[in-house]
Amino acid sequence: MEELFDCPPPAEALGAFDGLPFPLLLESAARNPDTGRYSYLMADPFSVLQEGSDDAASRHRSTAEPRGADPFERLRDLMAAHRLPSIPGLPTFQGGAAGCFGYDLCRTLERLPRHRHDDLDLPDIVVGLYDWTLAWDHLLGRCWLISTGLPESGPARSDRARRRAAIVHERLSNTRASGAFFTGPDPRGVSTVPTHPVPEHEELSSNFSRDGYLDAVSRVREYILAGDIFQANLSQRLQAPLTGSPLSLYRRLRDGTPAPYAAYFDMGEAVLVSSSPELFLRLRGTSVETQPIKGTSPRSADPLEDASRVAALERSEKDRAENVMIVDLLRNDLSRVCRDDSVEVPRLCEVETHGPVHHLVSTVIGELRPGCDAIDLLRASFPGGSITGAPKIRAMEVIAE
Repeated sequence: MEELFDCPPPAEALGAFDGLPFPLLLESAARNPDTGRYSYLMADPFSVLQEGSDDAASRHRSTAEPRGADPFERLRDLMAAHRLPSIPGLPTFQGGAAGCFGYDLCRTLERLPRHRHDDLDLPDIVVGLYDWTLAWDHLLGRCWLISTGLPESGPARSDRARRRAAIVHERLSNTRASGAFFTGPDPRGVSTVPTHPVPEHEELSSNFSRDGYLDAVSRVREYILAGDIFQANLSQRLQAPLTGSPLSLYRRLRDGTPAPYAAYFDMGEAVLVSSSPELFLRLRGTSVETQPIKGTSPRSADPLEDASRVAALERSEKDRAENVMIVDLLRNDLSRVCRDDSVEVPRLCEVETHGPVHHLVSTVIGELRPGCDAIDLLRASFPGGSITGAPKIRAMEVIAE
């Protein structure tokens, strides 16, 4: 472990590791002492867990990780085999497991209809075990390079830790000297699913036609009126040609809509870029926290109008009802792995402002039961209720139709 005094900001440092496998940036682009304090950058994991469709898994998975077992149990085993004590006084992530869990991983947890057509053909889980990380503490304005030397042990571990740290230093130095960060075009392909033009936006296409989407909304409303569900998160995929690189897209996204939870993850055949204000799960010791968001209003440049919009969002019966439904769902999810008397809602439907919008945010907390861990918590809560609807399983069945 060493402190770096001339490390570039996270989004700039990311460019230094272009070309290494599985680069991953977890960035707090909106600074906040509680939710936006730390950022982490890593690449070139020593092991990768991948699971998904037969085609995707056979292309991507590590030969060291055989398929067939429960992916959550495989992840638990991998983490247990490479666990190290944390160094006190540093950012909490110091190397280890990090990656992406796709929505369709829910099909390993519940009996749900299969895809009619999986046009993306990507793994549902891609998690790397990283032996080094750059960690920023934005509150203190400090950055550290932490190199663990895993998966080696004994003297070999110290040697590997030094070698890997030297590679990080070299890449950062070369990038600073040249002033060049990768922004070129990306050769990867796009979805092959039939698409439909989006009116008034020539560059966009959707996996729904307008009539098809309105018909799907009508069917969801029928399920609500029949008492099958309370709400469903019916979404559509928008597609557009990418000019420039995924990295330049990420930088535009995080600059335009800075949020506490931004991410860039190059999974090989696809790149995930994200910027979100929503906390799905946080585990500190045995203390669990989730902060669902339901209810949104655009901001106004006029202070009086903006205050009026905040007040209207706070009074909105529709938005509050949606938020409370998801809070109840998450209370149920946490109760599966938390002590019954510990699940509470200390904050309900409070307005938070993130970038260009106001949100209604609630907080649900709990304490893990003895014998339960982070994997149990993720399994019990996945996927997050704010992206499914309620009740969760029936809402996912409706979405799958």
